[in-house]
Amino acid sequence: MLLLILGVALWVAVHLFKRVAPEARRPLGEKFKGVAAILLVVSVVLMVIGYRGWESPVLYAAGPGFWHFNNLLMVIALIVFGAGMAKGWLWTKIRHPQLYGFTLWAVAHLLVNGDLASLILFGGLGIWALVEVALINRQDTWVRPASGGIKRDGALVAISLVMYGVIAGIHILLGHNPFLGTTA
Repeated sequence: MLLLILGVALWVAVHLFKRVAPEARRPLGEKFKGVAAILLVVSVVLMVIGYRGWESPVLYAAGPGFWHFNNLLMVIALIVFGAGMAKGWLWTKIRHPQLYGFTLWAVAHLLVNGDLASLILFGGLGIWALVEVALINRQDTWVRPASGGIKRDGALVAISLVMYGVIAGIHILLGHNPFLGTTA
């Protein structure tokens, strides 16, 4: 449990450092990016070890049909997450596509994983993404970007579907088939 909580806390701290303490972050310059990357890798390792190693109590069970909704929400999360990289029409409609995609990923996983470890992992990361959105919105104004065209969104959907297949395959290899209603 402790490793999971430390991993989530480290992820949140590294990501929020720039927004919460810009005066402390500024003098660190570009060299902090390397340190931040290492800290984020450490946080992910801690989260994975902590999550997989903790037999936490189950707080709720997924309702009927939630697995199908989870799968649909995951495809949407991948599309939203990638909108900023595709720079198509969708990119002009969503200010924080990666953070909103991340939030959808967290919600999708919370729908079907009702144990305490999942609540800490997915709930904690989902809350972080929403806090990040609020902080960015308060600090910066958004200049709506120009669309690169709808064709880019078509490519985004195709790539997202391929990525979904890869992610589902990894889940299956790990023993958590998202099509058969097994968690994680």
